[in-house]
Amino acid sequence: MSFCRFLTANSNLALALLTVGLTLGCSSPALNATPNASPNIADSQPHNHDASDHADSGHSDAGDHHQGHGTLEIPAGQPVPTITLVAHPDPVRGWNLEIQTTNFRFAPEQVNQANQPNAGHGHLSINGERDARVYGPWLHLPQLPPGRNEITVSLNANGHEALTYNGQAIESTVVVDVPE
Repeated sequence: MSFCRFLTANSNLALALLTVGLTLGCSSPALNATPNASPNIADSQPHNHDASDHADSGHSDAGDHHQGHGTLEIPAGQPVPTITLVAHPDPVRGWNLEIQTTNFRFAPEQVNQANQPNAGHGHLSINGERDARVYGPWLHLPQLPPGRNEITVSLNANGHEALTYNGQAIESTVVVDVPE
């Protein structure tokens, strides 16, 4: 077998394993490579929104990622989930979003089933627009529009209700500035 075929076969295997890991919610190691021209990326801090935050921040209800699903309050005495986002430039194209959680288990096999304590999935919003469900701790974003991009992931129960604690959504936002 030639070196090129060996390299291609192993690259395809690595890509297949990464895809399976993301699908099943398994974690994968952080990427260390960065492209030559890296955008300005700020690590996120966990934060919460309520209705007044959306009014003050210019977010409309049309883009609100909690719209239509309701909320599910974490009961007293139950461990409170946390979430932090980190955007890593992908060495080839786009960004790899690392979704760090505590007291929470991604459970894509339970979507649309009975809610379980501290298990569920995430809802991804980019610039206030609901984009996709998140089923694991890593997500590839192939491209973002030029300029400032706010990427938010909320933690959600199996029935899609936004998880809350003390009335505040459990979510995190990272800002990625893409050069024009």
